[in-house]
Formats: sequence, C-alpha cells, structure tokens
Amino acid sequence: MENFKKLIELRKELHKYPEVSGTEIETGKSIKSFLQNYAPDELISELGTTGFAAIYKGKKPGKTVLFRCELDALPIEETNIFEHKSVNKGVSHKCGHDGHISILCGLAVKLHKNKPETGAVILLFQPAEEDGSGAEKVFFDSKFQVLKPDYVFALHNLPGYLTNQIVVKNGTFTCAVNSMIIHLEGKTSHAGEPEKGINPSLAIAEIITEFNARIQADNSQKNYCVITPIFIKMGTMAYGVSAGVGEIHFTVRSDSNLQMEILEKTLETLVQSIALKYALKCKLSWIQNFKANFNDDKAVEIIRKAAKINHFLVLEKENPFTWGEDFGLFTQHFSGAMFGLGSGLNTPALHNPDYDFPDEIIGTGVNMFHQISKEITNAY
Repeated sequence: MENFKKLIELRKELHKYPEVSGTEIETGKSIKSFLQNYAPDELISELGTTGFAAIYKGKKPGKTVLFRCELDALPIEETNIFEHKSVNKGVSHKCGHDGHISILCGLAVKLHKNKPETGAVILLFQPAEEDGSGAEKVFFDSKFQVLKPDYVFALHNLPGYLTNQIVVKNGTFTCAVNSMIIHLEGKTSHAGEPEKGINPSLAIAEIITEFNARIQADNSQKNYCVITPIFIKMGTMAYGVSAGVGEIHFTVRSDSNLQMEILEKTLETLVQSIALKYALKCKLSWIQNFKANFNDDKAVEIIRKAAKINHFLVLEKENPFTWGEDFGLFTQHFSGAMFGLGSGLNTPALHNPDYDFPDEIIGTGVNMFHQISKEITNAY
C-alpha cells in the first residue's frame, strides 16, 4: 500500500511538471530519483538523447524481456483545476504517459524485491513518442543495439473502456500513420490579371478532392485508408496579389506497413501529376512516421495468460485502433505486443484538455507487466 501511494505521488508530480517531446530532462530526473530506492543492476542513460533504460538481471542466463513507457507530454493547455494541474503553460499530460511511467516504476519496485530467475528485464523510458521520433532515436542508438531483447511489451490506457479491462488483439493493434507536406510554387500576379501568374488554388482543391476519393474509412475491411487535411496555407493577405505559393499538410493512416508504403507512392505520384498539370513546382516531404504496431501471436497469448492469472477482464478487439504509436518500430524488429488498459467509460478522451490518468489502474498495469515478466524470465 505504501509503494502504491508513492507511485501516485510520482504520477502527480510528473503530471504537474510535463515536458514535450525531446525535452524530457526534468521528467527523467524525477524518475531516476524514484528508482534510487529500487536500484537496477544497470542503468543506461541518454538513450535517444533524453531516454534511459533500467535493467534488472536474473540469477542465471535466459531470455530478456523489455517493457516500454513514454516520457513526453503534449502541447495542450490543461483545463483541470486540481492541485496537480500542469504548471507549464500550454503543456500537459493528456495521453497518460505520466501514468504509464508510474506503472513501469511500480514494476521496478517488484523487480528490485524479487529478481528474475533467469535472463533480464529491461525497463525502457522512451522519449518523444508523440512526434514519432523517440522509438527511432532509441532503436538506432548504439547503446540500445547491444540489448537485443527476446520480447517487447507496452500498454496504453484506453478511455471509453471498462476500468482495469485488458484489451488484446492479434496482428495489427495500432495503425501506420505518416504525415505528408506538399509545397507548391507558382508565380504571383496582379489579382485583376490572375492569368498572368500561376495560382496554386486549383491544384490544392484537386489534391484534396482526389485524396478524399481514396479514403476507405471502414477499418474492418481490407485497404483501410484515412487521409485527413491538417493545415493549408496559400498566398498572403494582400488583396491585389494572386497567390503564387501554397502548402497543404495531411495525415495518412493504414492498417499495415506494406499498405502504407503503397499509399505513399500512390499519393506522391498523384500530387506530382496534378502539379505538372497546373505548371507548378512541387516539393514533397513526410514527417512523424509511426509504423503499424503488429502484435506477435505468442506475445498476445502471454498477455492473455497474465490477465487470467490476475483475474482481469479481457476484451478481444476485432479491429485495430486508428491512432499511431511509435512502439510499432519495436514490434517490427522484435517479438512482442501492445495491449490496452481500460481507464473508464466516462474518462475524457485522450488528448482532451480535461483528461487525467486514473490512478486506480496503476496497480493493474504493474501486475500485468510483472506477470508477463515472470512468464518469460521464470520459465526454464
């Protein structure tokens, strides 16, 4: 009970002092301060710049399992008025990463008291999940490359699902997401003589129309694809000037990495064709890439077993979640899975300004991770 109280205190401290992607310095210091009382056998700092890993080693050689949480908050102004409200203007934990961190720290408490029988358990505190850059920075860090886990696991809290319910799915758990930036350059002219310039407006309209025609929004069907316009900029507020440049941003979602690759090429070809049609110079770029999270069958079975042993209610999800999660990079390279942890039917949605992680599900997350670790490291 005392340890659970400390986890809640840590969660609220993290919530009060949030940091956006890539700047999680103080967040890391708070976690490391907590871990001093539950010292790991090895601590690897500066993973992907602001991330780190705590490793608890078994008495004998064996399999290695990695559990990941995220360190970053979002650029959202909090509307809650409780005592642990964010003090950092325009920044708040609206995805529950403060709770995910507390769960991993709770696992550290258990592993410190009861070391794995064999192998090792790695607790990865990953930076910059929200902008899609953190997993890649960690994965390609030479200090991470030597770890080579046999299994990788992560969870995400899920508003709109029963409190403490475990949500599982084989195959794709979260979708592939990529963001496209299209820059079009024509030529300005007098607004009274637009024919003497090259205005990108018709090309932008056609791109939006053509992209919209390729949407297949039912993720229970094959070739799921959602293309969402995010931002448009064209010309300036000079009413005597016909615009000469324009820019439009989209997010693109698919239920598989292979389908995403096909979509990217299709959309690039389409944009270049439309730009050529309107005599525009075109520059394309992609940012904030999230690989689809593909759950390994055996890893999901371990999750189911852990839930059963703990007497937690399990929901078998039929279709993938449509949001992106950069843990998908790890499940591309290692056997593993992500699962959902219900955070309440009436909890505000993720990224809502009034969302707050429910502390009552911390213990469930800790017990799930601990049982999963035992299934792997206590097996001979």
